[in-house]
Amino acid sequence: MEEKKIKLRVQGLTNSQIQSGAYALVLAEDGPRRIPVIIGMFEAQSIALALEELTPPRPLTHDLFMGFIKSAGFRMKEVFINKFDDGVFYSEITLTDATREIRLDSRPSDAIALALRYNCNIYTTEAIMRKCGIVIDENIRDEEHEMEPLPEELTPDDLQDIAKLQKQLRILKKKDLRERIAKAVSEENYEFAKIYKDELLRREEERRKG
Repeated sequence: MEEKKIKLRVQGLTNSQIQSGAYALVLAEDGPRRIPVIIGMFEAQSIALALEELTPPRPLTHDLFMGFIKSAGFRMKEVFINKFDDGVFYSEITLTDATREIRLDSRPSDAIALALRYNCNIYTTEAIMRKCGIVIDENIRDEEHEMEPLPEELTPDDLQDIAKLQKQLRILKKKDLRERIAKAVSEENYEFAKIYKDELLRREEERRKG
């Protein structure tokens, strides 16, 4: 049985706290979950132009490809983020000319830049949402604004030392990890929220195997 698709929308772009010169593209469902996708500067610029409905003086690569799609008699049906493996998202673009469908493998950043230009739907799977989604609880967000910073709070510098990062995460209690997730989300720092959530998932996986 085919898994139900979850419709996503582009919530916005933020500067990456992990990779210099990169951006976090935040995708949201019609609910509390968000997915941060790390993308490059060029793709972020292209997506930002589409979000603002701005037309560059000369066509960018995504504008050129969109023109090619239309001139060939096709239209974009949907973008489907269908896989997450080893920290990397994968997607496909579905094109149709009313008599046939063509599916093209694509990076999510390129696919979404095109989807925004064509105003077509973006989807993912429930499995990917469960694995990668960051849950926003409005009640927790309100409480977290009043919390004192946690000791030894994760910073971008910690990401340069993987051994130190893993040691930090392993000594935290589950309650502390959940609090840090809530605090990171309240500050719209979805990348760090994902790191903390991955540690919770790792412990859950260890528990099941043990």
